Amino acid sequence: MNVRRETIQADFLLLLASMIWGVAFVAQQDAAKSLDTVSIMAIRFLMGAAILAPLIIVRRMRGTNISAPGALLWSGGICAGLAMLLASYLQQKGMESTTASSAGFITGLYVLFVPLIGLLFGQRVGWSAWLGVTLAAVGLYLLSVSAELHMSRGDLLVLGCAVIWAVHVLIIGRYAPRCDPMELAAVQFLVTSLIAFIFMICNGLPEWSHVSSAWMSLVYLGALASAVAFTLQVVGQRRAPPIHAAMLLSMESPFAAIAGAVLISERLSSREYFGCALMLAGILVSQLLGGNASKNSDINNAKSNA
Repeated sequence: MNVRRETIQADFLLLLASMIWGVAFVAQQDAAKSLDTVSIMAIRFLMGAAILAPLIIVRRMRGTNISAPGALLWSGGICAGLAMLLASYLQQKGMESTTASSAGFITGLYVLFVPLIGLLFGQRVGWSAWLGVTLAAVGLYLLSVSAELHMSRGDLLVLGCAVIWAVHVLIIGRYAPRCDPMELAAVQFLVTSLIAFIFMICNGLPEWSHVSSAWMSLVYLGALASAVAFTLQVVGQRRAPPIHAAMLLSMESPFAAIAGAVLISERLSSREYFGCALMLAGILVSQLLGGNASKNSDINNAKSNA
């Protein structure tokens, strides 16, 4: 198999992962009709960990995993899991009062927050990042701020989620090169789900009828959006150039808008669609014109979605 064919296949896997994550916003909104936020998180991420567990066992038996010290794997998984817990909570809570389309585009801003947060650690930020932030900020205003200069609570929560996902990206970027990516994902899923289960028990277990009514969305979120999409991302990034990976993963934003329109008949105004276009332009500009390999590498090791 030649290099070009392998690269095309890798790009396809990454595009498929971004599509799964885009549709996940609709599944999150549907699950929220029957279950509270922490219940969705507990079930979703425990399912993701359970699906990855047998794959990890098989890889260990075959000796194909990357050996890593247990302390390093668990410290990285706990840090990533805590960030995932907060980001997922803000995102799921925000989905209760915003559209899947808006949530998809606002969440996509995490790729812009990564270099900005990196400023705190002495990382340089190029002109393309500032241009991308400017375009995205204008787009966010058009998408989320009404004529009365009011931004919905849901959009604010999802914006906070994007910031935390950026922190999650930096954590993964630090630990992934020294840990097996699949094992790191499983540990963070386990940490997130266990903490969410504790809160779920404190709040009262959901009725089985509520869980069963949302089973399709929960299976999609746990099996596809968490376990499968992350695996596609890992496999794809073995061959895809970093710049391709960053661009393709950011496509979850327009996929969220398409899924919202097709599956639940969401319609945005012309102003909101223009805002979405500017936000997507900001994301692509910051990645395609950045020329910063290390930044792209961090972004490519991003969250396992949502």
